[in-house]
Parts: sequence; C-alpha cells; structure tokens
Amino acid sequence: MDSRSALPAGKDVRNHLSEAGIYPTSQRQALAGILFNRHQHLTADQVYERARREGIKVSRATVYNTLNLFVDKGLLREIFVNASHTFYDSNVHPHFHFYNIDDGQLTDMEGRVADDLIMQNLPQGTVLDGVDVVVRVRNHS
Repeated sequence: MDSRSALPAGKDVRNHLSEAGIYPTSQRQALAGILFNRHQHLTADQVYERARREGIKVSRATVYNTLNLFVDKGLLREIFVNASHTFYDSNVHPHFHFYNIDDGQLTDMEGRVADDLIMQNLPQGTVLDGVDVVVRVRNHS
C-alpha cells in the first residue's frame, strides 16, 4: 500500500501526518484514525458522526478544515458526485467509482480496463495526474 493513502501497516497516525507535512494535533490524529484505518469513502457528515460516536470532541468546522488539509497534502481524494454529495476517499491512487443514486453509496470500480484505456491514450508528452470518473447507477426495479 502506498504511504500516501490509507495508513500503511505498522505506521502510526502521528508519523503519517508528520511525513505529509501536517502538524499532528490531537484532533487531526483522531480524525486520521477514522479516515485511514482502511480504504473507504466518507462524507464530511459521516466523519463528524463517527467522531462523535467515538467520543472525539470536534466541531464540524474542524472536520471540514481537516478534510481539506488532508486533500491538499495528498492523503485523501475529494470526489464530487453532485452538488450535495462530496466524498473523501482514503485511496488516493487513480481509480473510478460507481455512485448508486438510490442508496447514496460510492464504491470503487474493480478492474483495470478503464485505467488501461486512459493510460494507452494519454496525449504524447503527458503523464496521468488524476482520474475523477463517477459512473451513476440505480437499483434494478
């Protein structure tokens, strides 16, 4: 696992943040513990609610500021699915997503077909900087 994604095995949160150039306050460490314990897609509200359930005293503003800082430092990807839904993805490697309109779930698209298609068709003299593809789906009725 890349060191700039979910927390690598054997690495503590404090060092992970410090290596990214982030001052590891206790609130940042607590939020990082929620975000980087595995690859996942969470909204700011979900992070806030998990923090409250775990007894972490943090304001919504601190959650938003911390998420933005982690995005700026490359520890999270910000995925916009629509005007009212932004997810924070702990997997910072380029990949595609499915967004289920009916249940609001964002999931990683498995396989490398789409990635390979992009890599084979990059304009000459360029490198891939990121991929932000969200495929919207509905439950079959």
